Amino acid sequence: MPPVNRNEPKRAASSDSQVSLMEFMRQFPDDKTCLDWLWRERYAPDGHTALCPSCDKERRFHRVKARPTYDCDTCGHHINPTAGTVFHKSSTSLHLWFYAMWIITSTRCGVSAKQLERELGVTYKTAWRMFNLIRNELMTQDDNGPLSGAVEADETWIGGKMRESEKRKAKAAGGPRIGPYVKKRESVFGMVERGGKVRAVVVPSRYGYTLRSKIATHVLPSSTIYTDDYYGYNGVNRKYTHHRINHSARIYVDGDVHTQTIEGFFSLVKNGLRGVYHSVSAKWLQGYLNEYAWRYNHRDDRAAMFQRLLARAATPLG
Repeated sequence: MPPVNRNEPKRAASSDSQVSLMEFMRQFPDDKTCLDWLWRERYAPDGHTALCPSCDKERRFHRVKARPTYDCDTCGHHINPTAGTVFHKSSTSLHLWFYAMWIITSTRCGVSAKQLERELGVTYKTAWRMFNLIRNELMTQDDNGPLSGAVEADETWIGGKMRESEKRKAKAAGGPRIGPYVKKRESVFGMVERGGKVRAVVVPSRYGYTLRSKIATHVLPSSTIYTDDYYGYNGVNRKYTHHRINHSARIYVDGDVHTQTIEGFFSLVKNGLRGVYHSVSAKWLQGYLNEYAWRYNHRDDRAAMFQRLLARAATPLG
């Protein structure tokens, strides 16, 4: 006999996967199963009995065959499990929505909307809208609470250097100088709790007031802040215990004083944006930061990322 059952493939114990593709397909084989799961999760844990808003009592419901709704057996009141969620008024199959959530939580580098388009067989517009809603509605960074303990903070630019054609245009327009910093790039500020959560937000500038206000918003006053020697962090010591590493002198680690953790997160984000998405507009940059921060923050959860995202999708949008 072979060492495995080819008809029932199982996830290897050494695999990093929390929910394999075969497990996902067994749990959610079609749109009906997905809708039933959403119905049980939101209204009827037993699959039949739920509170009817019209009767104001616990009533038995049945599913309407032609529509994604459940009707009260007594008064006929309709309940749509997708109402108020990220799936609201979407004509796309729930099965495809669930697969999009599975694939965005299974990857570590990111998945482009073009790849989702190819895998689902939908239009690019539909694939992009699905990922955009998942990033901006389900993967928000508002459920982690403030950071505490040892917190590293750093700022970075997101955006490439100027192309030769852009340099020629800038020179012809009489620009002050030609170089990589002439091109407008977006500023991102990140804070990470060592061994814990990360916060990454798009900021309007790298001025000290902006950086200090973000630290005050997301970090508890009893924390210890680690930064580099950038002058924008002057004054952080008024409210926090503040340690700085002198990057200007090419010193990157001095005992426990360093910013390697937040720089590692930024490296993950930049490599993903460059290798998978290639180009990200300023308008949607925060959504991509949400995606990478959400996966980072849930990397050590005992529950599968996919299960956590599904549970979030079953709650009404704020």
